[in-house]
Amino acid sequence: MRLGIQIPTFTWPNGPAALGPDLAAIARTADEAGFEYLALMDHFFQIRTVGPSEAEMLEAYTTLGFLAAHTERVRLLTLITGVHHRPAGLLAKTVTTLDVLSGGRAMLGIGAGWNEEESLGLGFGFPPVAQRFEMLEETLQFVLQMWSDDEGPYTGRHVRATRTLNSPQPLSRPHPPIMIGGGGEKKTLRLVAKYAQACNLFNTPELPHKLDVLRRHCDNEGRDYDEITKTVYQFMDIGDNGEKTEELIDQLGKLDELGFDLAIGAVPQLPRLDVLERIGTDVVPVVARF
Repeated sequence: MRLGIQIPTFTWPNGPAALGPDLAAIARTADEAGFEYLALMDHFFQIRTVGPSEAEMLEAYTTLGFLAAHTERVRLLTLITGVHHRPAGLLAKTVTTLDVLSGGRAMLGIGAGWNEEESLGLGFGFPPVAQRFEMLEETLQFVLQMWSDDEGPYTGRHVRATRTLNSPQPLSRPHPPIMIGGGGEKKTLRLVAKYAQACNLFNTPELPHKLDVLRRHCDNEGRDYDEITKTVYQFMDIGDNGEKTEELIDQLGKLDELGFDLAIGAVPQLPRLDVLERIGTDVVPVVARF
């Protein structure tokens, strides 16, 4: 079992002026502690399950570029980019740039998106859910073409381009891995089976069923189920003083038994670095033996 950290909030005691130094220190500590993934939400307003809309929120890809400069080994991604947030060509170019400048450590985390408030608030538009899923599949096809030797046109219903030139190409081979977030059984998990290298699911009692559905989609697509990295969102909470460490290890063990390869989630005590260090000492090496 491998671990990743997601940073969902930037409302910290030292305020916006210290976000740069705080994030740099968190990134370096997570890198050294043995976390293998470092993720940000791709939101523009804070989401209501974390805090008020008006709380601090940084643009994800600018921040990932900053974090790339302060890390050496973690893979960098959003968890998860809404497909309607950026034109497909811009998204492919952005992730390519992150991959090149990080030495091949970028990953594309993408999904159909959901936050109507921020989308309409900032003028992105918010297409109906069926259209967003159509956009998602076309964007996946488009990005994969951008990351190939084919620089010809792409013509879809929602995505159109006359020349899919991408220079330089990513350093990751054959391309930056794609993670599709969400557990929708008819559309999302089918797209995982068809296009992605990883899925991301929330930790609910339905997890075994979701994996069974993914396996069936893989069978239908002629895809090897074992090729797909199964990731789950799991809070990395060991308590303020490590009192929940064994509880977290037990939770991760159960996820490993279900067949998950990676758990990724928030460490609620951030920006405290000692908690990250303690996870690196007391959790990372234990779950690596699962």
